[in-house]
This record gives sequence, structure tokens and C-alpha cells, in this order.
Amino acid sequence: MEAIFTEEYFMKKAIEQAKAAFDKNEVPVGAVIVYKNSVIAAAHNLTETLNDVTAHAEMSAFTSASNRLGAKYLNECTLYVTLEPCVMCAGASYWTQIGKIVYGATDEKRGFSKFSRQILHPKTIVNAGVCKDECSELISDFFKKHRSV
Repeated sequence: MEAIFTEEYFMKKAIEQAKAAFDKNEVPVGAVIVYKNSVIAAAHNLTETLNDVTAHAEMSAFTSASNRLGAKYLNECTLYVTLEPCVMCAGASYWTQIGKIVYGATDEKRGFSKFSRQILHPKTIVNAGVCKDECSELISDFFKKHRSV
């Protein structure tokens, strides 16, 4: 029997969030946080909308998940995000003690892995490249669209 709640299943939920960001002229990054096979937080970039450089999808998702659980630690949760977290978001993930991070596209310029894996909590598990092509294409299409304007 095939499992319904796969990493691809939850990444598709993050991709839906990224598409919502794209439609708002935000850099299309989406995130969901899952606890016991249930999405407890969903967010996308809102840096332009809120005029706030810290309004990354992951940051909003961390806040929402913590509020939902009534706890600051998310060690039993998984973050699914369409783009590799930046240093700011990876640092925030450290403080949440997120159990696992699953991301789609690698951010070769600003992703945490370019700098150090030690930015993450030592117990955080990472899986990269889930739905990588679809996630990369969203980012690429967004920047192509904005460069041609």
C-alpha cells in the first residue's frame, strides 16, 4: 500500500504557497510545517506586501506553528520549504529546534549550506531536492518575468 503522506505530498502543499506568492509579485517561496501528518502552518514570502525583509515564508510558518502548538519548540515537526533556507531562516530554525527540514531548490547564493550546516540545530535532519525541478522552475520563471519588465 502506498503512503499518502509522503515528502512529495507535503512539498506540493509548500509549492501551492509559493504559487500564491508568485501571484502577489513576491519571490515565490512557500513553506508548510507538519506535525503528525497534519499541516499546522502554511505561509509564503510577504516581504514586498509587508515591506519587511524578515517576512520570509519560513519565519511566518515558525510563528504560526508555535502559536498553533502553544510551544516554542518544534522538534517533532517537519518544515517543507520550496527553496533552501537562508542564514536568517536557518538560524531561526535552530531556535525552534525543528526536527526536520525538507527543501526543494538549492539556493546557491544565499542558502545556509553555502555557509555552514552548523547554523541548524544539531538534531535537525535535512533532506534536499524534493520536487527540486518544480521548485526551481517557479523561482526561475519569477525572475525571468521581472527581468523582462
